[in-house]
Amino acid sequence: MSSRKFFVGGNWKMNGDKKSLGDLITTLNTASLNDETEVVCGAPTVYLDFARSNLDARIGVAAQNCYKVAKGAFTGEISPVMIKDCGVEWVILGHSERRHVFGESDELIGQKVAHALESGLGVIACIGEKLEEREAGTTEEVVYAQTQAIADNVKDWSKVVLAYEPVWAIGTGKTASPEQAQEVHEKLREWMRANVSEAVADSVRIIYGGQAGLPKRFC
Repeated sequence: MSSRKFFVGGNWKMNGDKKSLGDLITTLNTASLNDETEVVCGAPTVYLDFARSNLDARIGVAAQNCYKVAKGAFTGEISPVMIKDCGVEWVILGHSERRHVFGESDELIGQKVAHALESGLGVIACIGEKLEEREAGTTEEVVYAQTQAIADNVKDWSKVVLAYEPVWAIGTGKTASPEQAQEVHEKLREWMRANVSEAVADSVRIIYGGQAGLPKRFC
């Protein structure tokens, strides 16, 4: 259980310019980082090459999204091949904003996960329930269904990090306690044990993503 390496991800979302991101990169490059913790920054698409070229090699870079195929007439999209061509190693998929602002389905997210992994990227796969789903007592049903769509498309779990991010704790003023996050983490690991394998349940890294102030950690 203790063999899982800690993972910390910072999603920059649609923020920054070369000046402000350059300042942030300088801070990260001079920071004291623990060798036992993997650190990955999710940069806007237009700054992927900038981030990878300027961040210290010990800090990973993730694209914030990608499409399910390598190329084609898909205006505004980016493929795993393009991401890798920038020297970037990771992609964030299934983020709540992609699901609930841009309407991405579990099926599409699963297809993206499959193609990203086949292309050699690591995947930070996001899952989480909305406020009305938590209040209705369907948190487990929702996150299990989202996880199933991801699991159906994963062959090598060593390249996957699961990020539980309750939608109700992002920019709403509501907060998830460490106990609430840990409870879902534990249930997810039980689900993985029953539906994927004992080995994957023990080895996969599960992190928390939500409002600032609650440490992002694996369980």
